[in-house]
Amino acid sequence: MQLINTSDDYSCSGAFNNCNNVIDDVKTLNPDVILMDIDMNGRSGIEAVRLIREFNSEVKIIILTVFDDNKNVIDAISAGASGYLLKKYSFDKLFTAIAEVLDGGAPMSSNIARMVLEHVASNSSFITTEKYELTAREKDILTALVKGYSYKMIASSLFISFETVKTHIRNIYEKLHVHSQSEAVAKALKNRIVK
Repeated sequence: MQLINTSDDYSCSGAFNNCNNVIDDVKTLNPDVILMDIDMNGRSGIEAVRLIREFNSEVKIIILTVFDDNKNVIDAISAGASGYLLKKYSFDKLFTAIAEVLDGGAPMSSNIARMVLEHVASNSSFITTEKYELTAREKDILTALVKGYSYKMIASSLFISFETVKTHIRNIYEKLHVHSQSEAVAKALKNRIVK
């Protein structure tokens, strides 16, 4: 992607017109961040996110698309996308979004974030009674994630190391059966795991 290569901080290690070989491509290139469109030839970007999450829960995946409808947004986040950015804002916000996602954030265009919150609120009546067995510290960290704190902000506010935060978040993801921060936040709000 030409825009990426204009940056001093990031470089594009690969660009593909489809997701047909997404598993091999991700394993070969081992990127830190993937920018994924939804409308691709063959396999959709959302299907590709699901496939990636089956073997890699660490890589950050930002959906970069023209689609701003509720179904695509919710499907992408449920599949494990780390953020969702509309192409019309990408020139101004792309580098900020990449930095944010690498810092543990979940970058979203403002109207997309509102849509996600409305979706969670409208589905809050379907609260499960499942016990997730989160420790008090894990609940503190999950609460901070819900507030939109980055990993660094969480570490600073709880007086723990960045690596400790990452370890707790991996454990939270495992206990909640999710693959991304956006999924964890949605589940925490929907099931009222934290207040």
